[in-house]
Amino acid sequence: MPTPALTPDQLDAQAVRLHDTEAWQQIVTGWDLTAAEPVPPSSSPGAADRQAGRQPADWRDLLSVPVDQLIAESVRALPATAPRERPLPGRLGAILPDRLHSWRRIGQPEVQPSTHLAYARQILTEWGWQNTPYRLRNARGARCVCGALLTAHRLGYGSLDTVDRAGAWLVAELRSRGWTGLIGPWNRCPGRTAEDALALIDATIARAARAGQ
Repeated sequence: MPTPALTPDQLDAQAVRLHDTEAWQQIVTGWDLTAAEPVPPSSSPGAADRQAGRQPADWRDLLSVPVDQLIAESVRALPATAPRERPLPGRLGAILPDRLHSWRRIGQPEVQPSTHLAYARQILTEWGWQNTPYRLRNARGARCVCGALLTAHRLGYGSLDTVDRAGAWLVAELRSRGWTGLIGPWNRCPGRTAEDALALIDATIARAARAGQ
């Protein structure tokens, strides 16, 4: 099953273009709001009964927001789905050309960006992180952040569209930290560490998961 030979640089540029679109900005606006605006006591359900000293007819009268809204907000706050138990191909697999892993995509379901990012994190943890030179991987098979996203896709975890959206969430997290450039320059910034890269992905997973992605 052939896949386009997308490079980390191309993924980086596509993720930024997606992040800057009006549609994406509507997605990320208010992602961290998990509760509705408080309702004044005088207008909340059952307020008249409580003010009169009477018990509410139903426990739902004690709520200031509808039950289905509370359920939906709780679901959005759940952590990202953990990767299924499917070990990586091993150290030899890390240094082989990614096209040799394309068979692993057969029959694989689509995943959310947060789940895709979790697999990318697994790749960085098990195969290693690298920041120079800015390529898909170094001679030992270690990946940069964008390289880990691409490798996760080529191992069967998510479509190319998912890769773009995962990259856009990374850009959103970097923007929240004041970084205005691309993911690649952040990855290879002097003094950057593997712990920094993993922390960035962890924060991005939480951000995307709380937005339902």
